[in-house]
Amino acid sequence: MTDHNNALEKDFSRQNGNDYHQHLDHTTDSDTALRQIRTAGSISISPELFEKLYLSPQNQVKGELRKTFGNPTPLALVGFLLSLFPLSMTLMGWRGAGGSGAASTGWYYFAGGLLMVLGGVGEWILGNTFPFVVFTSFGAFWLGFGATLQPFYGAYTAYATPGNASSTGLESVGFNVGIGYFMIAMCLLCLIFLVCSIRTNLIFFLIFFTLVPAFGLLAGAYLNVARGRAGTAMKCQEAAGAFTFVTCLLGWYILMAIMLASVDFPLDLPLIDLSGMVKGASEKRKINHVE
Repeated sequence: MTDHNNALEKDFSRQNGNDYHQHLDHTTDSDTALRQIRTAGSISISPELFEKLYLSPQNQVKGELRKTFGNPTPLALVGFLLSLFPLSMTLMGWRGAGGSGAASTGWYYFAGGLLMVLGGVGEWILGNTFPFVVFTSFGAFWLGFGATLQPFYGAYTAYATPGNASSTGLESVGFNVGIGYFMIAMCLLCLIFLVCSIRTNLIFFLIFFTLVPAFGLLAGAYLNVARGRAGTAMKCQEAAGAFTFVTCLLGWYILMAIMLASVDFPLDLPLIDLSGMVKGASEKRKINHVE
């Protein structure tokens, strides 16, 4: 008889006349884990292994969706990295790059936007709320950012003064202030994600730890451009690029860890589970009830 109080317990003990239980922990590779989930009787997955597979705290989902669908997390990470990695180097001005990353507008649509939204929807199907919200909100960010850089939408021309030939480039005060406010909103969103990520893993936490100052610095860059402080704006932009570059290094690490696990590679990259450091509310209630 399985313990239904365990949020990660899956009971298949009566299949094919079998009646047995197996426990999978963080030392079990993902391929073996998924095979055993399909064939075992009663399976309980440790929080460490669950976190490695789904980048999400343990949760309870009815049905067998996680055995039916592939892991959508790496797809969203690919979209994120293919957009942010070149943008981070552009923000730092490497080899004369500039233009607010306009050269990568297509990638913002079809990598950052499309892949992250698809990955987020996949997480939603599997019942992983936190990565679902993170991936789809960032997918929306990339779609919005790409649309802002696309002349078809007229985001900049709406601020142009008729008959004023000097109103070009990044000289429009209203346009840059508006973008600055959007970056402030993204900074606040990442701050919320940062707090929530304390219940996931160290690498995921550090990604948001670097994104919060990055968006804050980008907001400072746009607001300083609006005030005519080009030198200060450039320093803020370069610092934001440095932070996002570190973000991407962490993202590449997570992507490598998940992809290695997906093909049962003998090399294991730890993500350092943090879910046990801050006890969940349901876990605390359970402990208090026992006491």
